[in-house]
Amino acid sequence: MTGLAANALPHPVWHPLQHLRARVQRFWLSRLRRQDSIALNQRNVYILPTRPGWMLALTLLVLLVASINYQLNLGYLLTFLLTGSTLVGMHICHGNLRGLALHLGPLEPVFAGANARLPIHLDNLRRSPRYAIALALLGSEQWIWTDVPAQGSASVALAFTPTRRGRCALPTLTAETRYPLGSFRVWTVWRPAAELLVYPAPEARAPALPVGRPGTSGSERLQRQRTGEFDGVRAYRHGDPLKIVLWKKVAKSATLISRDSEQNQSVALWLDLAECGSFAGGAASLEQKLSRLCAWVLLADRLQLEYGLRLPGLTLAPAAGAAHKTACLQALALY
Repeated sequence: MTGLAANALPHPVWHPLQHLRARVQRFWLSRLRRQDSIALNQRNVYILPTRPGWMLALTLLVLLVASINYQLNLGYLLTFLLTGSTLVGMHICHGNLRGLALHLGPLEPVFAGANARLPIHLDNLRRSPRYAIALALLGSEQWIWTDVPAQGSASVALAFTPTRRGRCALPTLTAETRYPLGSFRVWTVWRPAAELLVYPAPEARAPALPVGRPGTSGSERLQRQRTGEFDGVRAYRHGDPLKIVLWKKVAKSATLISRDSEQNQSVALWLDLAECGSFAGGAASLEQKLSRLCAWVLLADRLQLEYGLRLPGLTLAPAAGAAHKTACLQALALY
């Protein structure tokens, strides 16, 4: 039984041609210059017959042989008519992409694991429209199709999912067309030079915000309980009257928040990498700590609190607002 089971296991199949093709493709892509705008011309636009195109060529060859063998004048006429139409279609197909200009639009930072949007603008300077232009990530089958009007422009957006934080290089893009007959494929390859800023993925179930700390005067009293109290508010406790619940902050954060009537002094909320708390499974990795800090930054911003960020070698003073949130997220992404 053991010998039969071992023999029944599938053996990996080695594809030397695929391996060679992948190496050639990597070498070729490494020689392409990265640029955020590209003008398509004869040097960077390529053309090859499609499978229907090869079948059409085989059909034309059979028609030509049959016409020669049987001396069919109408056969000659049909063969040359189809051949001429194919050649005209090849010229139109190549010109449909040649002369087009592609520009990469502004990029918005995203969180790791979320879809990033790549806006692309297509500019057409000639007096005739361009039809059926497709764009996609190189190697992907998810194409975005568009038409570009005469002396006009069109915009499309591609998406990809970055898996790690920091500055992420954009994937290689491709554009192609098979208009008008579908017998030829004309394409180009484009490597954008811009980089995408990727924030850490926020922790899904982050604990309550850490306790606040005394302000610069140092004379205020600070409650030491880990209840998430800061700036006159605290986490909801069982038995709190409804009149001290801050419903506006609850609506923004989906977390019950109460007014702290006992705390009448100013405290500062610090989000510190060294005090990210405990994690399930033992010691936490750097990425887990950054994810928790990211979740705390988003929560504090939703509550409209003033908070500071402390990382080894970097300190951002307590503040509030969209600009401060962006600065904290950028610091977490680039740490």
